[in-house]
Amino acid sequence: MLDLSVNPFREGLTESRVADPCAFVIFGATGDLTHRKLIPALFSLYLESLLPSNFAIVGFARRDWSDERFRDEMWQGIQAHARRLAGEREAWEGFARSLFYNRSTFQDPEGYDRLKTKLSELDKSHDTHGNRLFYLATPPSDYEPIIEQIGAHNLQSEERGWARIIVEKPIGTDLASSRELNSAIRSVFPESRIYRIDHFLGKETVQNILVFRFANSIFEPIWNQKYVDHVQITNAENIGLEGRGAFFDKAGIVRDLAQNHQLQLLTLMAMEPPSSLRADAIRDEKLKVLQAVRLLTREEVDEHAVRGQYTAGLVQGQPALGYLEEPNVQPDSATETYAAVRLFVDNWRWAGVPFYLRVGKRLPKKSTEISLQFKEIPNILFGATQKDAVRPDLLVIRIQPDEGIFLRFTSKEPGPSMRLQQVRMGFQYGASFGTPSPEAYERLLLDAASGEQALFARDDEVEAQWRIVMPVLDRWRELGRQGLHEYQAGTWGPLEAFSLLTRDGRRWRRI
Repeated sequence: MLDLSVNPFREGLTESRVADPCAFVIFGATGDLTHRKLIPALFSLYLESLLPSNFAIVGFARRDWSDERFRDEMWQGIQAHARRLAGEREAWEGFARSLFYNRSTFQDPEGYDRLKTKLSELDKSHDTHGNRLFYLATPPSDYEPIIEQIGAHNLQSEERGWARIIVEKPIGTDLASSRELNSAIRSVFPESRIYRIDHFLGKETVQNILVFRFANSIFEPIWNQKYVDHVQITNAENIGLEGRGAFFDKAGIVRDLAQNHQLQLLTLMAMEPPSSLRADAIRDEKLKVLQAVRLLTREEVDEHAVRGQYTAGLVQGQPALGYLEEPNVQPDSATETYAAVRLFVDNWRWAGVPFYLRVGKRLPKKSTEISLQFKEIPNILFGATQKDAVRPDLLVIRIQPDEGIFLRFTSKEPGPSMRLQQVRMGFQYGASFGTPSPEAYERLLLDAASGEQALFARDDEVEAQWRIVMPVLDRWRELGRQGLHEYQAGTWGPLEAFSLLTRDGRRWRRI
């Protein structure tokens, strides 16, 4: 039986774990991320008794809110977005007593003076032990001013307890800015206290990739170039910009999703077994994969990468604007909303095996999955008449929606004749374990408050990811709209993306 319920990242931890006493400080506390994800996640942890009784949450933002207004706004967010609501106002009342608000701009030193005073008061009133967890839920342009003010006011001091910082992606907009931002963060916090968050790594299926590979002896021996034909990693979104036009038009889909989510998934699929389950042992192996990815030359980008931009169409029966018609998008924008790339990991295990990555907006459905296709068998025993039925075996790891893992293989149909058919064997988390998976932010916030870094990217990982995508981004910037292929909203991307595989004798998996 496959044991997929064990978390490989938690060496020495008991099954039941509670976060350390601490004060959570959320910069950008009036924003969408706090409203939709952070406070609902913290409330779910509270309901499951995974937060200690001695915790506090301090929102830090510009809006003229009081503690009461902050609590009211967060209650609305919990009602709309929390995985668990408990159905009782009483639970919320207990949680809300630990919510506070600090009004300030991110550059105002007086706001940080007030924050420092508030944190000292909470150490006494809520017994938070001097521990602080800072969360930058702000636009990336605000990261450095906030970090500078934290350092200037010595808020990161560990005289009385620990201090950690969580930073949302993107970490920079290119390799140079990533290095600059990492340097700014390290000037105030050591690497051991920096948590670069990628919510994909908090998803149960992603965490179980290593368990699936290394805790089950039937898969690891065939997880290599001798048996694997190719790997596909798909991040499909059916939504458009959702009010993020100004940000997205500067970033594009590669910076927004491929540079972080997709390359992290690639590392988990391709890495070697770590020497232990410590965070750095796991991240060391992931880094080796990124360093082994073959960098594309300027000329190779045109052959190995395809970009597209959606035009008006229908998505799930509803009309959708074209990208250039979206609010806050430049009328002549060359920003890609779709990208597909062929990569190679040049090491002993994966030599010659292509990794195909595709990511896009306004596709027919929302889905994130990894498919590993095995090599074809010699077409000798079953003859030409059965050729269509004898297809390569396929392993699919579905990350969202309907989290699960399934294996497609060939079987004989019942009856006297030798007729073959593709069948599927697998499991889904909801059906197998009987309970819904925790939200990714629940797991990640709990890990950060417990000092577990395995699910967070290290600085050298982030920079290695930028080194991989920079040749592609540089080439596309040089070309402008030349070579930017259109695809209709509600389709699976430009035709050129299909040619990326068909000329190799392969095809994208139909999702």
